Amino acid sequence: MITLALAGKPNCGKSTFFKAATMANVEIANYPFTTINPNFGVAYVRTTCPCHGLDLKCGHCIDGVRFVAVNLIDVAGLVPDAHKGKGLGNQFLDHLRQADAILHIIDASGGTDSEGNPVGVGNHDPAEDVKFLEYEMTMWVYGILDKHWSRLSRQASVKTFSIHQGIAEVFTGLGITPEDIRDAELLLKIDLVHAQMESLVPFCAEMVRTSKPMLVIGNKVDESPNSLKEKLAAQNVSFVSAASELALRNASTAKVVTYLPGDQEFKVTEGITLSPPQKAGLVKIAELMKMNHGTGVQDAINRAVFELLDRIVIYPVEDEHKFCNKQGDVLPDAFLMKKGSTPHDLAFQVHTDIGKGFLYAIDARSKMRIKENHVLKDGDIIKIVSVH
Repeated sequence: MITLALAGKPNCGKSTFFKAATMANVEIANYPFTTINPNFGVAYVRTTCPCHGLDLKCGHCIDGVRFVAVNLIDVAGLVPDAHKGKGLGNQFLDHLRQADAILHIIDASGGTDSEGNPVGVGNHDPAEDVKFLEYEMTMWVYGILDKHWSRLSRQASVKTFSIHQGIAEVFTGLGITPEDIRDAELLLKIDLVHAQMESLVPFCAEMVRTSKPMLVIGNKVDESPNSLKEKLAAQNVSFVSAASELALRNASTAKVVTYLPGDQEFKVTEGITLSPPQKAGLVKIAELMKMNHGTGVQDAINRAVFELLDRIVIYPVEDEHKFCNKQGDVLPDAFLMKKGSTPHDLAFQVHTDIGKGFLYAIDARSKMRIKENHVLKDGDIIKIVSVH
């Protein structure tokens, strides 16, 4: 399953975002380092379920909206110089190791300084926070490489030794391949065999960009002055109001409103009497959603998975005529797969044995047999035929 990590300085609303996205119980407080151990939860990407277009009832979507699970980790707040052990330091950088992509939450209101201390709305430039996480991670990777560099340099003098393979082994936990390292070397026009360690900071930055793609999310957009919003929008920041999303999800659970994560508006349930503060709160949220096309939380998760990680949704079935499994369950599974994946890749994702015994696949919509190297499209419904 895909894992996304929430990272950023303390007190920027990461825990609120995490709770809104997962509805898990986490401590939310207005001081640095509320989260000391990472919180693990399940969030969802939102997509259109194929059942409606096929005039089927699947039981796995809500009015044609399908939610597909992803892991979400809320990592404790990082402060400048974390790679030197400042704040809670390297242990948190280490927690980012398991993530496929990072959602970098910044405080778009400019109400907290670089260490997460409240300074009043508009008194800190959040654009400064955008670069800091990438820098901290780059220097962390640099520190890891530095520990091994003298050994790698010595080994590089042996003709049979591959420097690309050697560096990849150092970064096994980050999922960096020898190909990634070769690509970075070509891109930066450096010669790794003869490079001096102090010249490798840009190389380490490229390793971070390759292995941990990052989406910057400006939280507290409802409090953000226009001047800051314009500055951040120019840097392709996604805006969210995690507090509004959390309020809506709580109201939806209490049946006060009808709302699905990712909707651009909500409806107050008929016959519900709202107190004046509830009414005022919902009016404020409605205005924010109108201006930002929603609260932004679901959109940020979708962007991370579908844009940063380039995923598509594929639906494996066992009966291509009824679009179901052996138990008659219609469209029971939805898999997030990399763009360019083939039916053979899907077979391995379903089960290793099915991948090993793969014979061919059938496109359930057309009922046509497709080759193992056929490129799958988003929303495809596929039957795998295997000897297992």
